[in-house]
Amino acid sequence: MLRTHTCGELRAAHAGTSVTLAGWVHRRRDHGGLVFVDLRDRHGITQVTFDSDVDAAAFEAAHSLGHEWVVAVDGTVSERIDANPELDTGGIEVRVSALRVLSASQVPPFEVSRELNIDENLRMQYRYLDLRRARMARNLRLRHEATSFARAFLDREAFLDVETPILTRATPEGARDYLVPSREHPGRFYALPQSPQQTKQILMVAGVDRYYQFARCFRDEDLRADRQPEFTQLDMELSFVDADDVMAINERLMLEMSAAVAPHLRFRETPFPRIPFDEAMARFGTDQPDLRYGLELVDLSAVVAGSGFKVFSGTIAKGGVVKALAVPGIFTRKQIDALEETAKQRGAAGLAWLAYEAEGVRGPIAKFLSEAEIEGMREHASIAARQAESEDGGAMLLFVAAEAAVAHAALGRLRTDLADQLALIPDGELACCWIVDAPLVEWNADEDRWDAVHHPFTAPRPEDVAGMADDPAAVRAQAYDLVCNGYEIAGGSVRIHEPELQLAAFGLLGIAPEQAEEEFGHMLEAFSYGAPPHGGIAWGWDRTVMLLAGERTIREVIAFPKTLVASDPMTGAPAPVADANLKVLGIAVRPTKDEPHAQG
Repeated sequence: MLRTHTCGELRAAHAGTSVTLAGWVHRRRDHGGLVFVDLRDRHGITQVTFDSDVDAAAFEAAHSLGHEWVVAVDGTVSERIDANPELDTGGIEVRVSALRVLSASQVPPFEVSRELNIDENLRMQYRYLDLRRARMARNLRLRHEATSFARAFLDREAFLDVETPILTRATPEGARDYLVPSREHPGRFYALPQSPQQTKQILMVAGVDRYYQFARCFRDEDLRADRQPEFTQLDMELSFVDADDVMAINERLMLEMSAAVAPHLRFRETPFPRIPFDEAMARFGTDQPDLRYGLELVDLSAVVAGSGFKVFSGTIAKGGVVKALAVPGIFTRKQIDALEETAKQRGAAGLAWLAYEAEGVRGPIAKFLSEAEIEGMREHASIAARQAESEDGGAMLLFVAAEAAVAHAALGRLRTDLADQLALIPDGELACCWIVDAPLVEWNADEDRWDAVHHPFTAPRPEDVAGMADDPAAVRAQAYDLVCNGYEIAGGSVRIHEPELQLAAFGLLGIAPEQAEEEFGHMLEAFSYGAPPHGGIAWGWDRTVMLLAGERTIREVIAFPKTLVASDPMTGAPAPVADANLKVLGIAVRPTKDEPHAQG
């Protein structure tokens, strides 16, 4: 064998044992008649010592070992005089009697042995080196442990792991599909699945009862820190359940999994609070609230509805709102300008403000407001509490006057930015909640139609079904999203299982009966053969592991992620394809203005 033990398992109890270790040269230190090498594999680091009195040939060869060379050593385990408490193996060393170089290495483009701030594109280009670093190795191990725990948990709950197709049919479910041309059927295309939604519901019709799968999914959409073009879902579906049943089992999974794989993390509140969608928007400006800190939005519309300040009273008269954030401390003019720019990026016309200080109240709008309005806002926004939190004894109100959606978007973004700036976010905490009672549909003004908020298969609340035709905006979905630390980590719903109601839902979304038959006929027919009531959920597994690992982007917990422009610097993907291969598929690629030398 090339090794008898890993670099992470030897302890003082192994003293006197002859062993063979293999791994990468992490560090080398030359000390006269001794050479110390930290040998690393994914299990840990062991110090191996080359002594000219033990083996002169190995000692001489050790001087030439470079960083990241792959070597094997034979030797005897010995207790260390200078124990290293930072290493699990720090109480021992291996006194080397033989050395074999298994593979030499070029000088790496960045240090693997230290956690440095390395350019991300360079990390992606040399991902195989990046994954050797302790942080990345730890993240991969945590992901494995979380996945293993979830599988075992669901196995105990009588779920079946069933694989669903990767090559499927393109359907209008939200994001753009990645398309795969068919050679056998010229001019026709498969789509890579955005989720296994339809097949998992059909599995319920098939009597599978409880299904799960770690499913690879694909969406051709704009990227950001918590999105990738290909990603992993922990997908599940259950028959004969209601929303409470699905939330209960998944809440237990989150609690037990966190305790098992990240026991240092603590939950802010259990059971997880259930927050109606409208309440979440009103309090936090988003349906993905971070509950680790306060800074809730304050509605001051009632206080200033009759104000002489026409920006406020005029907005309210037109059906808008005046909402604010009460923030401890006093900002500089430069800081306020930056906050205003953020608000404008989210659609607000501007950002008004008042500073409450010991000397009084100041701000550009103060002269337009009555003393009663200023004091009413002080009381309504709990300014005294914010002043008590600040070092300078001051507090600010930041206002947005606009239609509710714009005010929520602008102040919701300011809330998260200010939490970072003011260091309000505690370490090591998970604040989870369920967002419930979201609207079934939302109006798409650009397309002049209703769009599903979740997807077309989400069931409306039974008491709201009658209003689907008359007042679609008021219909609530039997949906539930699990939100943690400001990220949606899982989303699901009770599904429609009656063909007639499913056709009505399609009609509400502007999908005519003939289109529904063409694109979803297989589901409608399946439902006609006895479909059980069912519901399910899909976890964004990359986001979940990201939170358990304490990372800020999902790229840190994916072995081979894409960059923010959906490319892979390591392999060069996406890349051109030979014309001969395209010809077989009946495809020609026309050059674009930005790519004059495009293929075809």
